[in-house]
Amino acid sequence: MSYLFSSPFKGEELKEGVQLRETFLPFSLPLIGDEEIAEVVETLQSGWITTGPKTQRFGERFAEAIGVKHAVPVNSCTAALHLSLLALGIGPGDEVITSPFTFCATANVIIHAGATPVFADISPKTFNIDPKELEKKITPKTKAIIAVHYGGHPADMDEIMDIARLHGLKVIEDAAHAPFAAYKGWMTGAIGHTGCFSFYATKNLTTAEGGMLTTNDDDVARKARALSLHGLSDDAWDRYSQKGSWYYEVIYPGFKYNMTDVQAAIGLHQLDRTEAFLKRREQIAAAYDDTFGPLPELVTPYTQENVKNVRHLYTILLKTDLLDIDRAGFIEELKGMNIGTSVHFIPVHLHPYYKETFGFKESDFPVAEETFRRIISLPIYPKMTDEDAKDVIEAVKTVVERHRK
Repeated sequence: MSYLFSSPFKGEELKEGVQLRETFLPFSLPLIGDEEIAEVVETLQSGWITTGPKTQRFGERFAEAIGVKHAVPVNSCTAALHLSLLALGIGPGDEVITSPFTFCATANVIIHAGATPVFADISPKTFNIDPKELEKKITPKTKAIIAVHYGGHPADMDEIMDIARLHGLKVIEDAAHAPFAAYKGWMTGAIGHTGCFSFYATKNLTTAEGGMLTTNDDDVARKARALSLHGLSDDAWDRYSQKGSWYYEVIYPGFKYNMTDVQAAIGLHQLDRTEAFLKRREQIAAAYDDTFGPLPELVTPYTQENVKNVRHLYTILLKTDLLDIDRAGFIEELKGMNIGTSVHFIPVHLHPYYKETFGFKESDFPVAEETFRRIISLPIYPKMTDEDAKDVIEAVKTVVERHRK
């Protein structure tokens, strides 16, 4: 199946009085082609549906694409983050610094490893962790940093790695939003000690559910592979094949974090279409920029120099002092025009568990909190048509014009 994308379209080309859509546009939908479906069917018919040769091939191809020695396929980015901490020796008594402006899984895995999460505020431009704030949070107990590449825009990895080297810390890249993003020519997932990717249904590359751990460290890769499948000895998945052996050994108290061949069958063909997927996201982002950038009531996404932003999210920040509507009302009006949106993210420290367990409170991380109060994520995905994108543009313009002070 091939995908034909129209040339980039301009917001200013939209005609006044365009009829808004009659059906609901979801915030995100995966783009699954005939090749993925055929590969899944072939996998089901083969009789080998769990971790096997296709999972191995998917890992090898992903490692080559990212530019690392090892890629360990797992069942989620959460698993990759957890395994990274364990394989790097992070545990009870240790502290791990990360961003509060992320999905809760980034912090949850720190607790699962027996360590303590420590948050540092974010940059008001990129919404990634602010290296200056990060450095303030280092104590003798700090052992690692989880750098989140928010929305497809890489974090400031030069500064983060310099801080890590100075203090002898490990760096884990949470690249759930950022497969094939790049920082100064380096792919995300190839800069820190490990990289962690998500292939959830809404992500830039999907296997329905799934994830990947990348590393150049042979020992980390070996331990992560074993831990991902009950702590069994190498190539334990092979024991049911003709070349395998029934004998295995448990070398760690591991987990059930393995990816299946059914998932990998989807991923193999998603990899083939990554370039086209990213091109389409960039086209939609450019159309949004053309229209929303000149509007004084909105702040559009920022991309710094020497960075490849893969546009997993397209966020607008409302300048609420110029509007007579708040973020919740803005979202509801878009929903009334059949435009789905989301919010990324409710800062982790504001969730009840983290407030009650660690004593976090509002005002602890003012940039993350102010960003959260004003941010909206708009639909941006390859399955969108030009008309879908134009509908989003018209709906946002309509709400702004209706509520402009």
